[in-house]
Amino acid sequence: MSSLALSFNEVNFSPMVRDGEAYLTSTELATALGYADTRSVTKIFNRYADEFTSKMTKIIESPEVVNLSTSNLVMKIRIFSLRGCHLIAMFARTPVAKEFRKWVLDVLEKEVTQQQIDTRVKINAEQQAILKEIVNRRCEGSTKKRTELWARHNKHFRIPRYSELLAMHFQDAVDYLETMQIKAKGDIHIDENQTIEMLCGHARLFQAWWNTHSPALAKLNPQLVYMLHDNMFYMTYAISDLCKKYNVELPNYDYKHMFELKTLPHERYSLIK
Repeated sequence: MSSLALSFNEVNFSPMVRDGEAYLTSTELATALGYADTRSVTKIFNRYADEFTSKMTKIIESPEVVNLSTSNLVMKIRIFSLRGCHLIAMFARTPVAKEFRKWVLDVLEKEVTQQQIDTRVKINAEQQAILKEIVNRRCEGSTKKRTELWARHNKHFRIPRYSELLAMHFQDAVDYLETMQIKAKGDIHIDENQTIEMLCGHARLFQAWWNTHSPALAKLNPQLVYMLHDNMFYMTYAISDLCKKYNVELPNYDYKHMFELKTLPHERYSLIK
């Protein structure tokens, strides 16, 4: 973070590092947001101060010292973390505010990803428990299946044991363990029947997503939703016929709620009725 260089449009920031996080001064932030009066950011903060946490903004002593006759006066300035900058930009009404908000989010995303790579953050105890629950459920008490599930998982992510999984790969691991196909004897293999099962399973998941979000999509493109509605209708019968023909039994998930926005990604597959 100490070597972090940030610039937005033609504004080059001089970020300060506090507790491992980058902070920008209110003056720089005002300039980036297109305010002629550099005090505008402070005015915004004063108006909405109760929405900022102590980590989002701080008052620090300026590195510059102003001389007044024979005495020195240390100036104090307000600085904002990147999250604090984003919140300021949410309240800003300048033409460039929207573009600045997107820029800040992109910087934050890169920062979090780089921190995970640099520090090699591994999954925590709660995430380990979620992966274990998936394996225990899917192995159905079979030691061989459990061994194969973990072996395939560890090989896929190139780790010696599941507890070494990086946090940034957690959601990929959840999806991988949930969708891995297993033969009755415990060997990992995909045959014709399992291919049909995979197609039906993913089609059913897509239907669940569609049923949840098509009303919102209809507001953006009603013609598209109208065209796809019939496809979804006939897909229901196709899934039913294939399941009967190939004796496929789909998981009894709570499809109605698994794709709601309040449902976190790693919680979706635990919604078993």
